[in-house]
Amino acid sequence: MDRLGSFSNDPSDKPPCRGCSSYLMEPYIKCAECGPPPFFLCLQCFTRGFEYKKHQSDHTYEIMTSDFPVLDPSWTAQEEMALLEAVMDCGFGNWQDVANQMCTKTKEECEKHYMKHFINNPLFASTLLNLKQAEEAKTADTAIPFHSTDDPPRPTFDSLLSRDMAGYMPARADFIEEFDNYAEWDLRDIDFVEDDSDILHALKMAVVDIYHSRLKERQRRKKIIRDHGLINLRIFLLMERRYPNFFQDLYETMRRFARIVGPVEHDKFIESHALEFELRREIKRLQEYRTAGITNFCSARTYDHLKKTREEERLKRTMLSEVLQYIQDSSACQQWLRRQADIDSGLSPSIPMASNSGRRSAPPLNLTGLPGTEKLNEKEKELCQMVRLVPGAYLEYKSALLNECNKQGGLRLAQARALIKIDVNKTRKIYDFLIREGYITKG
Repeated sequence: MDRLGSFSNDPSDKPPCRGCSSYLMEPYIKCAECGPPPFFLCLQCFTRGFEYKKHQSDHTYEIMTSDFPVLDPSWTAQEEMALLEAVMDCGFGNWQDVANQMCTKTKEECEKHYMKHFINNPLFASTLLNLKQAEEAKTADTAIPFHSTDDPPRPTFDSLLSRDMAGYMPARADFIEEFDNYAEWDLRDIDFVEDDSDILHALKMAVVDIYHSRLKERQRRKKIIRDHGLINLRIFLLMERRYPNFFQDLYETMRRFARIVGPVEHDKFIESHALEFELRREIKRLQEYRTAGITNFCSARTYDHLKKTREEERLKRTMLSEVLQYIQDSSACQQWLRRQADIDSGLSPSIPMASNSGRRSAPPLNLTGLPGTEKLNEKEKELCQMVRLVPGAYLEYKSALLNECNKQGGLRLAQARALIKIDVNKTRKIYDFLIREGYITKG
């Protein structure tokens, strides 16, 4: 005798009893030998031994009931379906109304059960952000793969990598120069003798206590460096590149909070912000679809394709403004036409615009192999090529301008020129680029 579940709580959804034609209430009987169509009997007709045509009272049968657990021992299948129907009717989050509709569970029980088994259950995980199950299993405890500096590289003395590692010596697990390297100098002339006065003795003990506090700060900084993997910067940078370019600046800003929490907690903190960025971008994209009247993802793909095409056409039209100021210069017009032809053919424009001063323009800077190139996005790379600025210098100028803008609440061109001492034309191009891309605001 098998126990099978009927997941409908409405008696009108079931066929009537073949004996008395009444609505079937669980549990009820299904004949295992008759059918199709299935032969159902209520408990009263079954106990009376009701027989009809080919159906005999000694046929094998099945008990149809939903009074058995599915996901939780304290929840029956009937209650599971009632919960899902109540959430569908009342809306997610209205747990009091859901509990009132169910009548068998409290508000807290409904919320806890639904969040545990239907929201946070890995079997029903959302694929909104295309998270791979393998990565979720790997990063169940830690947000990102964490690598400590148990075995850092061993560079040669006074090499570039050695300077990047702040003179760390892996064989000794220590630094060539300590933090507050001259803290011991305050103790070199102190000598405790028996004829010291009480005040002098207290002063010497105070100096020793200060020295101990400086030693504690030195050890604290060493622990932070080791725990967070800051000795081997190459591994640290590789982990940083896991995040998209638009999140890199926030990642650098949040790095200062690493000294407050442990490495695992800090990684989870950073990962939660990255997830928030992804969710906000996804919500903004869906809101854009709704504003455009799009109701399915097939139309959304068409919309994205048309939007990209419109942006490309708009770029081609706005580029005409570059040549208008050189309309009297035939060579500049020819260069613009060749650049436009490259764009039309799908190639990146590589010919810089000629100036009307008659001087020959320098070719774009080749960024291949230059340090810091991998930290730039495509627009920043094009800026560095045209301005002929190495990526490392650009990143320093950008960081200085961003910090000054955050302090002042805005930045003027004159302030930018006073802050970075380079050619005024290059400063203007960097300033205009950061304004245009939204990194800084005008003061």
